[in-house]
Amino acid sequence: MINQKITWKESIKGWLFVLPMLIGVTVFSLYPIVKSFLMSTYTDYDFINDVVYKKGIANFQYIFQDPNFITAIKNTLIFVIGAVPITIILSLFFAVLLFNIKKLAGFFRTIYFLPFVTSTIAISMVWTWIFNSRSGLANYFLGLLGINPIDWLNSPKYAMLTLIIISVWKGLGFNIILLLAGLGNIDKRYKEAATIDGANAWQTFFHVILPQLSPTLVFVFINSIIGHFKVFDEIFAVFGGQPGPSKSALTMVFYIYQQFWASNNYGRAAAASVILFAMIMVVTVIQWQIAKKFDFSRPTKVRTNKK
Repeated sequence: MINQKITWKESIKGWLFVLPMLIGVTVFSLYPIVKSFLMSTYTDYDFINDVVYKKGIANFQYIFQDPNFITAIKNTLIFVIGAVPITIILSLFFAVLLFNIKKLAGFFRTIYFLPFVTSTIAISMVWTWIFNSRSGLANYFLGLLGINPIDWLNSPKYAMLTLIIISVWKGLGFNIILLLAGLGNIDKRYKEAATIDGANAWQTFFHVILPQLSPTLVFVFINSIIGHFKVFDEIFAVFGGQPGPSKSALTMVFYIYQQFWASNNYGRAAAASVILFAMIMVVTVIQWQIAKKFDFSRPTKVRTNKK
């Protein structure tokens, strides 16, 4: 049965099963990507009638000379570098903690997953109240520690930190669920062998659990980077439709939004989206190459004091 040749009728039947998904991917993913690449070259374009009068690279020349775009790139990189490592570390910590909890495990997993399924606007409104400079909980607890109140939402110095805190809290739930699934697939025999050899809990984690969890960690890391590169909802909701005080929270997606909706510069918005696509693609390829070069999936040798 395994080597049985597939007939053309079975092939057609299989393609019919996946056809709805292929149509959806083509219409809502592939076509917009191709259209964005084409639109980035439209320097004189009638968006309403979809008429192109002139093409060229002027849109790319403009955005790279635009100080706001350069600021958006810097802020996006700062946000990604600041938020992603914290999110991964905390997600791994809580995933291991929840995996070893036997009582009320489902309850705690639901609690941590709630931010992921809750509306970003609703979450942002709650955090806006928490970071309120006069009556927010953040400044209340800082006051208990003798720290002066911080103007979280109106100070360019703290706007990015506020955004990172909100993003980390919101991204924990989904990552924890993925890591819990990865932990559940680890072969217990490796851990039992490490214990027999005299390895303690830390040695077992770093030499046995972590290497086998690395494929899941790579996926979580890539998914987190892509998601943080595309941050927009939190900025729009927390800062009232503005890119933070003095554009301190202006990211690339927010810049694209401004060019497309506020300024009706569709070609420039498309050019900026192409640059964002290229940045995400480069980072993703680098991560995959590193993951392939260093095979972390096998348990490493555990050095113990056992004789």
